[in-house]
Amino acid sequence: MSSNESHRVSRPRMTGTQRRQQLIEIGRALFAERGYDATSIEEIAQRAQVSKPVVYEHFGGKEGLYAVVVDREMSMLLDMITSSLTHHRSRIRLERVALALLTYIEERTDGFRILIRDQPAATADGRYSSLLNEAVNQVAHILAGDFQRRGFDTSLATLYAQALVGQVSTAATWWLDEREPSKEVVAAHLVNLCWNGLSHLDATPRLTSEAVPEARE
Repeated sequence: MSSNESHRVSRPRMTGTQRRQQLIEIGRALFAERGYDATSIEEIAQRAQVSKPVVYEHFGGKEGLYAVVVDREMSMLLDMITSSLTHHRSRIRLERVALALLTYIEERTDGFRILIRDQPAATADGRYSSLLNEAVNQVAHILAGDFQRRGFDTSLATLYAQALVGQVSTAATWWLDEREPSKEVVAAHLVNLCWNGLSHLDATPRLTSEAVPEARE
C-alpha cells in the first residue's frame, strides 16, 4: 500500500452533517474573498478535498450553497439586531443596535462582506437591503410608541427610522475596513449624533454601561 493510499484510509470519514458544514464554511470564505461570480464549484470541492458531485449533492450547485451562506448570515445579524431592540430605554436600544451591527462586523467579517458585495442575478434585489428594511420596520415600531407618548406625529416614525438605520449602516460599512476607532467609540459617536443632534453634540461621548453587549461564544 502506498503512503497516499494509507493516508486516505486513515483519514476519518465525515458524516453528512459535518461535510455540509465544512462546505458552508469553505464557500463562505471564498464568497467573501472573491465574490459570487469569481468563486467556482471546482475550487470549493478542491478545498474540501471532495469531488464536485458531492457539492451538488448537498446544495444543488453554487447558487444553492450561496443561498445557504447568505441566509445563515442574515439570520445571525437579524437576531443580534432584534435582541438589541428589546427592553431598555430608547437611547440604550439605539446604542445596542449600533453595537450589534459593529460586533457582527467584527466577529463575522466574511459574512458581512458577502452580504454587501455582488450577488447573483436571482437575488439582485439585495439581501442586505432586505435586512435593513426589516431593521427599519422594527425601529419604526419602537419610535412610533415613543412619538405617541410624547405627542409627536407617529406617521413620521418610519422617516426617522430610515434616517437612523441608514446612518448606522453607512458608518458600519466604512468601519468594516477602517477598524479605528474601536466599535465602542464608533457607537458612542453615532448615538451622540442621533440622540443629541449636531447642535448639541457631546465633546467626548460615552456609551452607558448597560449598552455593552454580552460576550458571544
